[in-house]
Amino acid sequence: MYPADLVKPMREDLTSIGFEELHTVEDVEAAMKKEGTTLVVVNSVCGCAAANARPGARMSLQNAKTPDNLYTVFAGVDREATDVARGFMVPFPPSSPSMALFKDGELVHMLERHHIEGRPAEMIAENLTGAYDEFC
Repeated sequence: MYPADLVKPMREDLTSIGFEELHTVEDVEAAMKKEGTTLVVVNSVCGCAAANARPGARMSLQNAKTPDNLYTVFAGVDREATDVARGFMVPFPPSSPSMALFKDGELVHMLERHHIEGRPAEMIAENLTGAYDEFC
């Protein structure tokens, strides 16, 4: 588990723009029952999360269409919640960071770590906004 003061700014990168943190199994299960579109970001301390994923998620929310619900779990911190969230992302293997878009609880779009790593935030945002335009 990572120290709270280490991950605090990484958490705030997303919570400051409206993402709700899911800390428990119950939080995840309740969030996934919500109707509409839901973006779940698996946050991490990984360098590609800081350099690309979180900024890409922020940029994507400038789109005309955006998800109804914004959630985040933190890999390596809220392990049980992260494991349950990843269960909703099957058949994709666990990766962090990652981002999943759901519509009425059904997975409709997935960005795995290999879609994020080495790509600029703008490209990640473009990928997400294309999914928002299709599903939101």
